[in-house]
Amino acid sequence: MSARRTKFYLDKRNRKWSGVCSGLADYTGIDVTLVRVGVVLLTLIGGFPWTLIAYWMVAWLADDRPSEFNSMTREDEKFWQTVRARPGASVRDVRSKFRDIDRRIADIETHVTTQNSALAREIDALR
Repeated sequence: MSARRTKFYLDKRNRKWSGVCSGLADYTGIDVTLVRVGVVLLTLIGGFPWTLIAYWMVAWLADDRPSEFNSMTREDEKFWQTVRARPGASVRDVRSKFRDIDRRIADIETHVTTQNSALAREIDALR
């Protein structure tokens, strides 16, 4: 079975301890340093035992990030982070891109199929 790109995984490749903060950063698209600082501040401000318990529970329960995800480009990672954060918006963006491509192809078809004598001369000159 293929790994799901919308699931939370521990990121052991960029980890400091067990990869929880790095996994959260990868999942949400927030910078990993901000996630780590946020966890430390939350722990120091008053969530001392609970943040550590939650951290170790997540480290124990979550799966490691599959190695097949390590070859993704930065553009692919950003796309999947958007899908996880706002699935409706990402579908809307993809539809918009396809509509734009379809419109551009229609413009090309219209240009090529019209009675454009200059274009016809250029095509005949290429033959």
